[in-house]
Amino acid sequence: MPEKVAILISHELRRDIFDDASWESLLRVAEPVLPGAPGPVTAEMARDLLRGARACVTGWGSPALTADVLAEADLLGLMAHAAGSVKAFVSDALWERGIRVTSAAPALAIDVAWTTVALMVLARKNVFLLREHIRHGGWKPMPDWPSGELYGAVVGLVGASNVGRHVIRLLDGSGARILLYDPYVSAEEAARLGVEKRESLEDLIRESDIVSLHAPKLPETHHMLNAGNLALMKDHSILINTARGALVDEAALIELLRTRPIFACLDVTDPEPPAPDSPLRTMPNVLLTPHLAGCVGSGLKRLGAAAAEEVRRFLAGEPLINEVTREMLPRLA
Repeated sequence: MPEKVAILISHELRRDIFDDASWESLLRVAEPVLPGAPGPVTAEMARDLLRGARACVTGWGSPALTADVLAEADLLGLMAHAAGSVKAFVSDALWERGIRVTSAAPALAIDVAWTTVALMVLARKNVFLLREHIRHGGWKPMPDWPSGELYGAVVGLVGASNVGRHVIRLLDGSGARILLYDPYVSAEEAARLGVEKRESLEDLIRESDIVSLHAPKLPETHHMLNAGNLALMKDHSILINTARGALVDEAALIELLRTRPIFACLDVTDPEPPAPDSPLRTMPNVLLTPHLAGCVGSGLKRLGAAAAEEVRRFLAGEPLINEVTREMLPRLA
């Protein structure tokens, strides 16, 4: 008989992230056990679904796999997370049982990276400001905000995360010079990635035409961009944040944007969403988007495909693609 796989996500989310091909691939190797009711899966529902299951698929809205939820999950060996961060879904009880964990973070990272590079190109060309300029009767050029290209630009990446590494690959051939600040990456590894390592965030900010954030939200990265180092940004430079809003001291950023010719592309804020009266909503030198850099629409199907493949590999005894271990958690988003 096929092994049971507990689907710990709502029917709605399952339809969003699994296309016919990935769902069929799961059916070929396992017997999915689905929630019996619509809406989010509760802890009580998860406990029942996990009974007799060898693996489970989790995602946005799933309950954490605590000791109580795992009480009758005697056969469970894998949690395949069809989303990014697993931190809110794992527990000491899970690790102590030896349950393996995978994440679809690399699948999410692809779309975040493409969005980031698109923002770089359009912001360097001054597209967002030109749109408002033209709306009000103007036409190019805008002498106060010169347009540019990625060719010859200095792009400073903060964090060699999954997203950061995808951005590096996408920028290959652009003619941009890429700097990297990441205390966990050696100069030798940076050279292999094709980037120049900077030992201090301040040096990277000072040199860059574009500063793009790709660090995880950790205690040590909270407000890593603050009034002191934001002041080092060049005039007409660009700040892009598709990572986490808490990386930036928002009050300091707003003051910078009020007083300096700097453009910010913000897909994340802190708090999120920003307050209705937040200046970020109306400032002309800010492009604000509602946390959409990751998978949306058809891109969500990557997540189901990733989870289905991890389940297949686990049941076949093959190496997992993106396993997350307990030791990795302190450095992960």
